[in-house]
Amino acid sequence: MWSWYLCAALRRSRARVTAIDLSEQMVQMTKQKLGDAVTCYAQDLSDGLPKEADASYDLVVCPLMVHYLEDLVPLFKEVHRVLKQGGCFIFSTHHPLVDYEENDVNNYFAVERITEDWNTIGKPVEVSFFRRSLSNLFDSLSESGFTLDKFSEGKPDPMMKEVSPETFDTLSRRPNFIFVRAKAN
Repeated sequence: MWSWYLCAALRRSRARVTAIDLSEQMVQMTKQKLGDAVTCYAQDLSDGLPKEADASYDLVVCPLMVHYLEDLVPLFKEVHRVLKQGGCFIFSTHHPLVDYEENDVNNYFAVERITEDWNTIGKPVEVSFFRRSLSNLFDSLSESGFTLDKFSEGKPDPMMKEVSPETFDTLSRRPNFIFVRAKAN
């Protein structure tokens, strides 16, 4: 869902959009919803961005994906390569303290693979991802040529209180995600 929704929002602002997703199903959904308005293809981002030219983008947005990679530096270096100087890289990921507290984690500073059952589509699905410290995340950005521009732990929209008061209350006190904006040096 994020792919086509985000692409549509960017297109409304007249951006030229290239969307990349590991899931062929998400690629097809994006193409179905937006047609030729965006360039869209399937690619495993752990293999980088081989189809994209150097210094060709002003902005790279990567929502809720980086936690699937054990080592962030290769992807971050690829993002830096395709960004113009001063370009922005915006991404979101799991809040490391939540993953630390909710799983049997022995060392906050270790990058560890976690497997959980998620029930987001009406039936449990086993999902594996990597938990990492904030230090690992920020060091990976710095090593890849980025400067941290903005960091947020997010707050729920007040309208959420009407839809799900309990979730609103929980997220108001305990964030689940972090949001990062970094600039290419």
